[in-house]
Amino acid sequence: MSSEILNKVGNLLENIKKKKPLVHSITNYVTATDCANIILAIGGSPTMADFSKEVEAIASISSAVVLNMGIINDDMVEAMIIAGKKANECGIPVIYDPVGAGVAPYRNSVAQRLLREVKMDIIRGNISEIKFISGISSVTKGVDASESDMNMTNEDKVNVAKNLAQKLNCTVAITGVEDVVSDSERSVILSNGSKMLASVTGTGCMTSALCGAYAGSGNDYFIAAVGAVLSMSISGEISEEKNKNIGLGSFHVGIMDAISNLTAEIIKDRGKITFL
Repeated sequence: MSSEILNKVGNLLENIKKKKPLVHSITNYVTATDCANIILAIGGSPTMADFSKEVEAIASISSAVVLNMGIINDDMVEAMIIAGKKANECGIPVIYDPVGAGVAPYRNSVAQRLLREVKMDIIRGNISEIKFISGISSVTKGVDASESDMNMTNEDKVNVAKNLAQKLNCTVAITGVEDVVSDSERSVILSNGSKMLASVTGTGCMTSALCGAYAGSGNDYFIAAVGAVLSMSISGEISEEKNKNIGLGSFHVGIMDAISNLTAEIIKDRGKITFL
């Protein structure tokens, strides 16, 4: 089964390079450049428009829409709602990154509003964020997962992802030391990655952007989420191997290099998948 999933991910990666999907990202200024560059590196085409008066038109011609609430304000929230609703209307996949959900009342209300008003196809976050939007008590550490949440068993994390996926009829990806992806019917643990990924700002945001590129190139959003997560974690491994003992700056650049050189064969050779 794992080889079948890896084959599908590899085929979808090749589709990205052929289709060059337009990924409309409404994201935060801390990671916008990295998100745009990671979409380019995987083979897609990014647009980063976030003004509420133009996002509807741009969303309507996009292959996927990514909503990232890392930095939010009233106009950006309205832009996300407008773009998300237009994408729903046009049958365009919407990827949601609930950055920092659970950390502050305004942010929490925004997270809940987005889920009420926009149908999400993929939700990617850390375990604390996913627990919060699932309605489960969680402890946040800014935009990072708390240690207590990270220490949950993989089986418990799968149950959180599976239940939220079923509730919202979507695919849920929980990223961390090991990653979990579930669409309620299929659930996997992905075991690639590098500890250094946690020390680079924006690797989660970039993974959500990659979800957009993958989802915009096919219609199986479970495979898209698996592909995006594996692409980032495998690229982190490759970068660490090539830049060991050099430093985080070289590691950061190495992620982009590895993504740009990623192939179906690399994913098939290196991908580590466990079904639960």
